[in-house]
Amino acid sequence: MLRGLTTITSYVDDVAAAAAWYSELLGVEPYFAQPSFEDPAYVEFRIGDRQDELGLISSAYRPPAHSDAHPAGAVTYWHVDNVAAAVARFVDHGATELEPPTNRGDEGWVTASVVDPFGGIIGLMHSPHYLDVLGRQR
Repeated sequence: MLRGLTTITSYVDDVAAAAAWYSELLGVEPYFAQPSFEDPAYVEFRIGDRQDELGLISSAYRPPAHSDAHPAGAVTYWHVDNVAAAVARFVDHGATELEPPTNRGDEGWVTASVVDPFGGIIGLMHSPHYLDVLGRQR
């Protein structure tokens, strides 16, 4: 069911400062920013041989279950063909839904997250980028 890593995201208080730090560290600029590169709430880098994605998202968008009392670290997203079905499968096996399936624009991106019975957060994503990379490798 899990087909591969798509994006690792971290919540940060200052996206622009974090993006600048990662740009210097990694030697690459983010390729994507939302709503803009000048005032980002989210930035994304493509790094490594497979162009894996590292995302930095404003703490303002942290899911309600993530609070100072319940800290959140990086969320690793795994590509799945059907996010809603994957969430249902995890829930059927004892996980709890943290973030429901959410469309991210109109290009086919869908994300969700669940908490496993041990407190680990698992990100689930339908990622056109993952499928594109996979197709080029074949």
